[in-house]
Amino acid sequence: MIRNIKVEHLMEMPVEKQQIELVERKGIGHPDSISDGLAEAVSRALCAEYVKKCGVVLHHNTDETQIVAGRSNPQFGDGEVIQPIYTLLVGRATKEFDGIEIPAEAVALRAAREYMRNTIVDLDLESDMIIDCKLGTGSSDLRDVFNRDQLPVANDTSFGVGHAPFSELEQIVLESERMLITDLKKTIPAIGTDIKVMGLRDGEDISLTICCGMVGRHVDDMDHYMNLKEEMTDYVTDLALKRTDRNVVTRINAADKCDSVFLTVTGTSAEMGDDGSVGRGNRCNGLITPSRPMSMEATSGKNPINHIGKIYNLLSTQMARDVVKQVDEVQDVYIRLLSQIGQPIDQPLVASAQIIPEDGANFASVRGEAESVIDDWLENITKITDMVIKGDLNTF
Repeated sequence: MIRNIKVEHLMEMPVEKQQIELVERKGIGHPDSISDGLAEAVSRALCAEYVKKCGVVLHHNTDETQIVAGRSNPQFGDGEVIQPIYTLLVGRATKEFDGIEIPAEAVALRAAREYMRNTIVDLDLESDMIIDCKLGTGSSDLRDVFNRDQLPVANDTSFGVGHAPFSELEQIVLESERMLITDLKKTIPAIGTDIKVMGLRDGEDISLTICCGMVGRHVDDMDHYMNLKEEMTDYVTDLALKRTDRNVVTRINAADKCDSVFLTVTGTSAEMGDDGSVGRGNRCNGLITPSRPMSMEATSGKNPINHIGKIYNLLSTQMARDVVKQVDEVQDVYIRLLSQIGQPIDQPLVASAQIIPEDGANFASVRGEAESVIDDWLENITKITDMVIKGDLNTF
């Protein structure tokens, strides 16, 4: 099968050699990330329910989840949520198929509560959050589109973007948030899940500005708070220096004042003024990268069968990573996949790869090998769907 794959030599300075690089990550407890996480958790739960009851994944989209912030009164050693966070699970779901009824709202609510319980560990679901669910009915006319015996067709004319490899700064920003939550929080329970990391590389100098909502009941007083900040700062700096030989400066909660610090009850700013929406945060690679091409599509919550906004962003990212792994002499690669509505998803209108090769590389060889990697992924495109349903791919 002939596909429209274009591989070009990109005459551009690699990101690592540019003077300025910016990278951001909104952590798992940021209100936008909570929205993403809930939307994807609900979608995966619906996929499992559809397969269990009907043998196939049916039409659904849950990518409109919204969070309305509550009000709280955080204090050292204490604190309480005064007005619960309000969460609305919004979207479309197939609720009946061939006479089989699917309890879509019940599945969604159960999945959302389980996600919050396992992810935002400092939040009390009994009192700190209200979870509501308003799922419209998906069209039963889409049953043929979702028949796994045939290749789905694109639901939209849209595109996905991916890049590889991660720069030093990208690795540091991603790892800083993850390790604070998965590692340091074991010894410093005051670390909340709402962590935003902003990275700047200016030549050989890296600056990490981190906002972290501290959990008040685990902080005795201001001195304790400042000591914890110092310990976290040293931890992140040491972590970064394992990834780079550049200079690193870390600042945590830089807006703190003597009478005002980032103290929370639940570890997330959603408790006191910050709303959240799907798609306003990290791209599917876990980062926000203004130094790279990006898609504005929300990935979380979209169905993994034919929704290009999900499939092509995840696919382009996997393609880029495999090009770097399998093709020698590649410094940077950018993948762009454009669909055309109504056409099979393995036949994009164009699959574009822009490659910055290493100096002296044989680009004809690079082009041929990259084309092969891209074509192989398109030939096996439903693998992305299977990976999403199994939870093997992150979407934010």
